This record gives sequence, structure tokens and C-alpha cells, in this order.
Amino acid sequence: QVQVVESGGGLVQTGGSLRLSCAASGRTFSRYAMGWFRQAPGKEREVVATVSWNGGSTYYTDSVKGRFTISRDNAKNTVYLQMNSLKPEDTAVYYCAASRDSYGRSFGFWGNGTLVTVSS
Repeated sequence: QVQVVESGGGLVQTGGSLRLSCAASGRTFSRYAMGWFRQAPGKEREVVATVSWNGGSTYYTDSVKGRFTISRDNAKNTVYLQMNSLKPEDTAVYYCAASRDSYGRSFGFWGNGTLVTVSS
């Protein structure tokens, strides 16, 4: 069983920054890809960013490229999402997920989410 717990959400003004953290436990963290997803009110959940097992490969959805950075610290079993230049459309519940493989082909372990609200 894998547990992931998100933290760092909150209320921020347009143009501000937040850093989300996700602590994972229950298996060898460094072997598996990790990802951040989000779900805005009335919308489907979407992938925001993913990072491979060693941090060597990352993916970002187009709307966050250049503003968000995903990173991981395998020594701390933690993955981060640095969010800069936040926009109201970034408002959502952000979920951390652990993949079943090293490169993020199958995310199967989810946290409960952390709410990010960007005010205009």
C-alpha cells in the first residue's frame, strides 16, 4: 500500500506563488514516477506535471509551462510543485499521485488533495 499526502495549498492573489509538497510512504519512492493533477469546479481532473523516477524526465501540460516546476527529493520521499505567476484559472484541488511504474504510465495511488485558490 502506498500513501501520499499533499500540503501547501491556500489562497493567493493573481501573480503570486505557492509550493505544493507531497510526501509518499509505503514503498521505495525512488523507483516510481510521481505526478500532480488538478480538478477545477465542474471540470474533469487533468494532469498538471509528472516526473520520472530519477527526475530526469518531466512533463507539463501546456497551460502551466514556464510557470510551474515539478521536482523530487528521493532522500526525503517528497515531490514538489512550484507554482509561479498564478492565474485565477489555476484554481483547483491539486492531487499528488504515485505511478505504478518508473515513467508515469499508470498512476494508481492518490492523495486527498489540497485546495489552491487564486483570487483576481
